[in-house]
Amino acid sequence: MNTATELHVIFGTGPLGKWTARELLRQGERVRLINRSGAAIDLPAEAEIVKADAYDTRLTTALTTGAEAVYQCAQPEYHEWAEKFPPLQAAILEGAAAAGAKFIVAENLYMYGKPNGRPLTEDSPYRAHTRKGKTRQAMTEALAVAQGEGRVRVAIARGSDFFGPDETVSADLVFRPALNGKRISVLGRLDQPHTFTYVADFGKTLATLGTREEALGQVWHVPSNPPVTQAELVAMVQDAVGKPVKVQRGTAPILWLVGLGNPDARETIEMLYEFERPFVMASEKFQRAFGIGPTPLREAIQATVEWVRTHPQGG
Repeated sequence: MNTATELHVIFGTGPLGKWTARELLRQGERVRLINRSGAAIDLPAEAEIVKADAYDTRLTTALTTGAEAVYQCAQPEYHEWAEKFPPLQAAILEGAAAAGAKFIVAENLYMYGKPNGRPLTEDSPYRAHTRKGKTRQAMTEALAVAQGEGRVRVAIARGSDFFGPDETVSADLVFRPALNGKRISVLGRLDQPHTFTYVADFGKTLATLGTREEALGQVWHVPSNPPVTQAELVAMVQDAVGKPVKVQRGTAPILWLVGLGNPDARETIEMLYEFERPFVMASEKFQRAFGIGPTPLREAIQATVEWVRTHPQGG
């Protein structure tokens, strides 16, 4: 019997939603997960799963009534961000505001634009220069307006490119091919330092923000390991799978060709800047405030390999 008294509502049951739910349940909270299908694949049995259209403000309001915190982990297809992402988040925000709940939002780093050799911190200016970056920046600025108007209390967690159990993109491009003796796919250059975020750490960060009042009103970078080059990451994957790994690079011309039949691949071209120059995210602020560090990188890679072994067709 679940004796938790606080309801935490999570929109989205992708990897971030799953890991946030697992951490909240571990803490003894009551969790409701919202997705479009009502499917409960690899979702915690203790959580309530609800099928709903999150674009419908009436539904988001009904589903968040009585919630202590609402988590925004949902997103449309990658190639539909500009048109569909802002109204999706706006509808979920309205539900959180109506409930008087804390609004905990998962974001990436697109709004910062090119770091120009400097580590990205929570205080870095927003200089989005890509289509998706400008979408992200506008959504972030809308959150600030809503918070400034007193409509909702917000905390934001931002992570760099993430991987881990339940994360199928990196699994299909890197980990599954490595296990099967096929070429893995990476973007851009192999020799540039890059911050990678472990998805379980992202979920723990979101759950922490939703259960700690002092987190509100701030941006927090997810605890992440020191940057490594993609060549170093590939070497660690090779050690984890116990066999040689070959690599193919996703350059702009290759992504353009693939994009003729795959709109998400085409959308990746404008984000190649992250992998062609140093792309480093600092996360000391969260680690100092909450005493939570990242999962060691080799441990995270090994856990991802083991998940892929048990999910040969994906999650």
